[in-house]
Amino acid sequence: MTSSDISIDQLGLVGREDAEYLLSLIRTIPGFPNENVLFRDFMPALADPRGLGILLKALQLALPVQRQDFDSVAGLEARGFLFGPALAASLGKGFIAMRKTGKLPPETISEEYTLEYGQESVEVETNAISSGERVLIVDDLIATGGSASAAAHLVEKCGGTVAGFSFVMELEGLDGRASLGTYPASALVTMPA
Repeated sequence: MTSSDISIDQLGLVGREDAEYLLSLIRTIPGFPNENVLFRDFMPALADPRGLGILLKALQLALPVQRQDFDSVAGLEARGFLFGPALAASLGKGFIAMRKTGKLPPETISEEYTLEYGQESVEVETNAISSGERVLIVDDLIATGGSASAAAHLVEKCGGTVAGFSFVMELEGLDGRASLGTYPASALVTMPA
């Protein structure tokens, strides 16, 4: 992947040098989880102190809504768990875990969705979101938008309101944002699918 394949979108808010440094830490692994997928791996960015700092700062600067416009941050398992709690803590918000099916012992609400390579479901504890609570949903990337849409449905089933979506990456050509409707959304970088 060359730098001309990447649009830094909101990542530019942290400055060109920091943006390029963070991008240098993102790996592309072809053929995972199946031969038709290019897996975008930002784990090296989380392992790098400077990269992690840049990532969290960029997420804060690129919020799709003002911080006073949401009450909590929800993150999708698994990679949304890696930066969601840190983002929530840095903003003075609580964190809501949206888990894969069968991982939560209390009563849950679940939602099924389609991935670009299969079917999944996500669930949340029935009392994790209060009626009227405004929730910012965060995840590592948006591809087809299936998991993000499922998370939005869960928030609404619990009586909450989706304030917006915050992603590290957006994969082009898969129409993921279209599945989010009119909700505000931001992505730090855009990469080809």
